[in-house]
Order: sequence, then structure tokens, then C-alpha cells
Amino acid sequence: MALTNRSKQVAVRELTFMERLYLPAIIKGMMITLSHIFKRTPTVKYPDQIREMAPVYRGQHVLKRDEAGAERCTACGLCAVACPAEAITMESAERKKGEENLYREEKYARIYEINMLRCIFCGLCEEACPKEAIFLTDRIVPSSFTRGEEIFGKDLLVEAMNERIDVSKRQRPEVLEFKKDKRHLHNLTYQDARPKTTAHH
Repeated sequence: MALTNRSKQVAVRELTFMERLYLPAIIKGMMITLSHIFKRTPTVKYPDQIREMAPVYRGQHVLKRDEAGAERCTACGLCAVACPAEAITMESAERKKGEENLYREEKYARIYEINMLRCIFCGLCEEACPKEAIFLTDRIVPSSFTRGEEIFGKDLLVEAMNERIDVSKRQRPEVLEFKKDKRHLHNLTYQDARPKTTAHH
């Protein structure tokens, strides 16, 4: 009984004298090998040479700061809930008076960790974040010799003040245009929200 209608009758025939010598097959294989010798090598000598990454490439994560340098993450937990690999853990804390320049909202992530051994780089955390705090970048995750080193905390995830990471390629033009509108609280920094003082003469 055939399982499909694509069955094909195979005819078994005796090999010719040349086929039994296997010389045609060997010559054909050698010709293929020689043709690859003269082709341009696809090998990239990393790290001396770095291949250009596609805009949709999903590499090492980054926790973004706003224009004033405050951390955008509010520890809402939506990224952790959206993560199918359960690679994200966090612990929230309340912002104290005088820390407005450090944390964008009243609640922030005191601890934020990503287990890179579990992460599948699907990008769902990026899509779930309502504050545009976490993005996947074009950076390659460095290798390590111990499992503990693959638990990335805020020291490795939060972007440095003097080394901002450009994620504009991962944002739609509509989002970039929306962020310019300062009428929305989402787009205000702590400096924008401060009351304007009028000079007295």
C-alpha cells in the first residue's frame, strides 16, 4: 500500500565499465573542487574584519537611557512575561528624591538580569516594552568559560552615558516621529517636566 501518490518505480540496472571504474564521478568531483578554488572566499577574518550586520539582526541586549541620561526601564515586567525562554528576571525599587536624573519614572529596575544561555534572541521583550527601554542590538554576545558569566546584569546591559548605542534602525519612522512630540508624558525627560522659572526684574 502506497503512503503517497508520488511513489516512483526504481529500475536497478548493471553499471557500465566506466561507471564501475568511478573515474567520471571522481573527475566530476575534482572539477567542482577546482572551481571553488578560484572563487572569492566567504570567510571573514573576525575580529580584524567585521561583517556589516543587517538592520533586523538581533544581538546583545541594551537597556536604553533617555535624552537626559535617565534609565527608561520601569521594571513593569512585561518583557519577562513575554519572554518564551523565561530568561529575564528583575527586581523593582522606588525612586528616591533627588534621583530624578538617574531614573525616568518613580519605579525603576534595581536588579535586571538576562540569562544569555536561555535567551533565544526572538525580540519579544523589545516588542513588549512600553517604554522603549530594551532593544536588541547588532553587537555579538561575548563568549565565556563559566555559566555564571552568561548572566548579564545592569552593569553589562545599561548603555554608558558616553557610549550611546544607536537603535534607530530597529524603530519604525512613525515611532521616531512620535517621540519628537513633547505633549505626551512618554516623551518628556525629567528636565522637560521641571517647572519653568520666570526671571524677575
